[in-house]
Amino acid sequence: MLRSLADYTRFFTHTLRDREARALLLAHRHAPRSVALDEAQRLQALSAAADWMARAQDHSGDGGLGSYHLVHGWGRTYPETTGYTIPSLLAMAVLLQRPDLSERAIRAGITLLRLQRDDGGWQGGRVGEDRASVVFNTAQVVRGLLALQRHTGNEAWLDAARRAGDWIAATQEPDGCWRRTNFMAQARVYDTYVDAPLLQLHAATGDPVYRAAALRNLAWVVERQAANGWFSDADNTVKHNDRPIIHTIAYTIDGLAECGELLGDGRWLDAAHAAAVQLRQRFMAKGALNGRYDRHWNGSEAFITTGGAQLAVAWERLARHRDAVAYREAAARMRALLVDLQRRSAEGPEGGHGAVTGSFPLWGRYEKFAFPNWAVKYLADALLCADGRTFC
Repeated sequence: MLRSLADYTRFFTHTLRDREARALLLAHRHAPRSVALDEAQRLQALSAAADWMARAQDHSGDGGLGSYHLVHGWGRTYPETTGYTIPSLLAMAVLLQRPDLSERAIRAGITLLRLQRDDGGWQGGRVGEDRASVVFNTAQVVRGLLALQRHTGNEAWLDAARRAGDWIAATQEPDGCWRRTNFMAQARVYDTYVDAPLLQLHAATGDPVYRAAALRNLAWVVERQAANGWFSDADNTVKHNDRPIIHTIAYTIDGLAECGELLGDGRWLDAAHAAAVQLRQRFMAKGALNGRYDRHWNGSEAFITTGGAQLAVAWERLARHRDAVAYREAAARMRALLVDLQRRSAEGPEGGHGAVTGSFPLWGRYEKFAFPNWAVKYLADALLCADGRTFC
């Protein structure tokens, strides 16, 4: 508590003293608007997000992507988020007709190959923090490697992905979760977002081990879903498992939905829908979401932009299977809200242009006063799937 108070005091003091940062602070006084986007506005927002990703990569110094903080400036490479940004860069390269983004995706992949651990995994946290390999983080790098293998045809990407997949499968607990090799050594339902790249790896290699591991974890996850769709063990902490953040709830939902599509199995789509519809209805009724939700879907804390963007993607995916009009309307409204926040970032320092802050308002508890690269990645994904084609 004392450390948090000290951080807030320091961040507010710095922001109020800096003219550009102060302008951004003032821009966050009013709730965002959800004005419908036309195609030109969508592409403009997507291009701005791509430009921000390019600057993040250039500032990292090693080919990966870090984040930007109003007080600390640019941070070091985050292997996990660099990994799952690669498919976004490749998709944007096609839609925006920007081959430079494909080149950046390959550069990021080369960096990740260099960072792969001897056990086949990738570290938690950022480069330089010397953390152990983490299953969730590793699986997100696998997403990027498989996208590069499809893009280039180079088997080196697939070889690295297989080493990672072998380690993930080998460290799975007997009950189907991952515990010892995950963040804080805790089992979490949002590892459905691990299951999807395992299924992609199975499709690429034919190795049944990856599919079996994904199915075991999916079965473990749905055992933790309540009748009203809410999940236990869904937060990225232990302390707040009673009211997880929408970022990790959205991982869980989209992972289930993606697995349902990859497997052609409606059970996982049903589980995703049971949670997604709760947040969709609350968003459409209020025009906003909170950052956390308890087991009765009562909200608390400030909106988390990453979770909102992830939900827009999941809603578009689920629209292919049920409630198409309702899900697509909610996704469109969320995209518009996020683009309004992206435009406000242009009023602040150059490091935030094209990005969105971690929370709205920017002083919210999640990634306070920061522009996390994963928020920009999911903003891009939400914009990429705006045509009704789910982005994966």
